[in-house]
Amino acid sequence: MKKLTHIDQKGRAKMVDISKKQLTQREAVARGSVYMEPETLILIKDRKVPKGDVFSVARVAGVMAAKKTSELIPLCHPLNITSVDIDFNLNSRKNKLEIEARVKVVGQTGVEMEALAAVSAAALTIYDMCKAVDKEMVISDIMLMEKRGGRSGDFKRKISNYKVQNPKS
Repeated sequence: MKKLTHIDQKGRAKMVDISKKQLTQREAVARGSVYMEPETLILIKDRKVPKGDVFSVARVAGVMAAKKTSELIPLCHPLNITSVDIDFNLNSRKNKLEIEARVKVVGQTGVEMEALAAVSAAALTIYDMCKAVDKEMVISDIMLMEKRGGRSGDFKRKISNYKVQNPKS
């Protein structure tokens, strides 16, 4: 088992010292889902949600969360993020809105937490904007899909090992 890097020899939480690490290109992709009633999905698709364009507002929330991750997660380093892309996919068959965040940086540490924070904030924003019409939405499946760069190397999730049932069914 790998050693936990955010714990010192006395078992106390610590921020990892990255001062000797080289600057490298790093990228992370995270995904998540918001399950909802079919009618809610249609309102979002048709841009008829009373609070406004869900895609635009959730996209901005995701970008802001990626930029502010070090303020939300205590041991994350502040990063000079070079790119954040947020995409959405309406899955009518499964009554869900899928969110994907891709975050890039040239730095000394990775952007996995920033990608996960972006997806989480986008999902929470979708919930906030649609809760008046569907309080039973479920935010689910938030996970790191892949990451590139850094000492630990590349990672790509094996999707076939992870099956999620619709929590609303």
